[in-house]
Amino acid sequence: MLLHMSNSAQEGTSTPLHSVSVAGVVVREDGRLLAIRRADNGTWELPGGVLELDETPEAGVWREVLEETGIHVEVDELTGVYKNTTRGIVALVFRCKPAGGSERTSSESTAVGWLTPDEVTEWMSEVYAVRLLDALDGNGPHVRSHDGKRLTPVR
Repeated sequence: MLLHMSNSAQEGTSTPLHSVSVAGVVVREDGRLLAIRRADNGTWELPGGVLELDETPEAGVWREVLEETGIHVEVDELTGVYKNTTRGIVALVFRCKPAGGSERTSSESTAVGWLTPDEVTEWMSEVYAVRLLDALDGNGPHVRSHDGKRLTPVR
């Protein structure tokens, strides 16, 4: 079987670039979920950010959650892969357990809170709320795409 792989530089087009981010769905024993209110836009989201070139996804989750919330975590399992088709961001989301530390804000967060699933649904946009709710259902890992505002229907 012969496969043709294009060399986009020779064909005059650019190679698509993607950013990989990681996020932690930190679940307390009482079922509450760790969330931050972002400093840049005021929206509630789960803690996370860009994966560094030299770190594993699990190490990236641990670092990002600690940086943004002050909470140390044990990273358990991958619960979902989410792609923002508009911005080219692929997010790897992991379920985590709190393992110490205390809540604090950072330069990236103006509030840190432990939300109920109902509060997650009410306070977060659908494309972020679904990541936390997917982590709770035990049927993952989920694979979903969105345009930054709405989920793309599964076909």
